[in-house]
Amino acid sequence: MSKRSSIGSWAYTIGPYASNPIAFDTVLSTLKTLGFDGVELGAFPPHPNPGNPGGPDEGWGGALPGKSERAELVAKMASHGLAFSGIAANLWGEKLINTDDQSKYIAEFKRNSDFAKDVGIGGVRVDTVQPPTIHRDVDYNTALDRVVKTWQVCADYAADNGQYVTWEFEPGFAFNKPSDIVRIHDAVNRANFGLLYDTCHGQMVGVVGARQEGEREVFGNQVELIRLLSGRINHIHLIDSDNTCHKDANGDDETSAHPPFGLGVLDFDVLIPEILKAGSAVKHDWWTIDLCFYPDAWAATETCKKALDGYIAKYGGGSN
Repeated sequence: MSKRSSIGSWAYTIGPYASNPIAFDTVLSTLKTLGFDGVELGAFPPHPNPGNPGGPDEGWGGALPGKSERAELVAKMASHGLAFSGIAANLWGEKLINTDDQSKYIAEFKRNSDFAKDVGIGGVRVDTVQPPTIHRDVDYNTALDRVVKTWQVCADYAADNGQYVTWEFEPGFAFNKPSDIVRIHDAVNRANFGLLYDTCHGQMVGVVGARQEGEREVFGNQVELIRLLSGRINHIHLIDSDNTCHKDANGDDETSAHPPFGLGVLDFDVLIPEILKAGSAVKHDWWTIDLCFYPDAWAATETCKKALDGYIAKYGGGSN
C-alpha cells in the first residue's frame, strides 16, 4: 500500500503563526485541494483540542470537550475526505522533570488520549517538555526515572485506548543525546511506546549535537543514528535541515529549524531507504511533513507536498 501524506497543523498555530493562526477549516480545505490524505493534529488552540472538561474554557479556542462536538469533527474530516495521522498533545504547560508530582502531566495526557480515541486517532506524540538546561538542576538519574515512570503510565493508558505513544526527541528538550534516547525507550519497555523519527531533529541531535549538555555525542552522519534506533521508530516526520536551530524570542537556539525540502542539506535518497529499513515498529502508512516554526509555512505547504509526492512515488509504494 502506498504511503499516505499528511502535515502537522501546529505549523499554522504556534511560533510565527501564534498571533495570526490559520483557521482549521481553511487548513482542511487547502490540504484537500493540494491532494493531502490527512492532517496531523496539533491539539493547540484555536485548532481542535480536548479543552478542559469540568473547568473554565476561557482562552481554549477550538475546545471540543463533549462527545457530540467530537463526532462533528469526525464528520467534518470525512466530508473533506481527510484522515488524522496522529496528534501532538498539548503538554507544554505541564512539568515532567523538575517535580516529584507528574499527576497533572498524566491527567493532561489522558485527556488528549481520550480525545484522540473519540476522533479516531491512533497515535499520541509526547516530548520531555522541559529544555535540556534542566539537567543542570535535576540529577540525571532522578530525571530519567521521572520520565520513564510517567511514560509507562501514559503508554499503558494509551494501550487501553488502542493507541501507540511516540516520543519526538529533539534538541530543544531534555534527553537529547543518542544514548539518552535508547536508554529511555528501552526503560519504558512498552510494546506501544516508540520513537518519532523526524529527519530534521535526527540531523540536529545525531550529527550537529545541538543543545547537548556536557560532552557532545554525535555521529558522522544521520544514517548511523537511524541504524542505532532500528526497531524503535514508530512514527515518521520528513523535512529538511540546514544544520541550525530555530531562535527563541531572545535570539537563542530553541529547537531544530524546519526548512522546506530543498532548502537544507539532507539527502532523502539516502535517508528514506534507511528509515524504511529501521521502521519495523511503524504500523501505519503515514509520512508527515513538519514545518514547525518555519516563518512561511503556509506558503511552503504546496511545494513541500510536491516534494513528498516525489518521495512517495519513489520509495513509498510498499510497507515498512
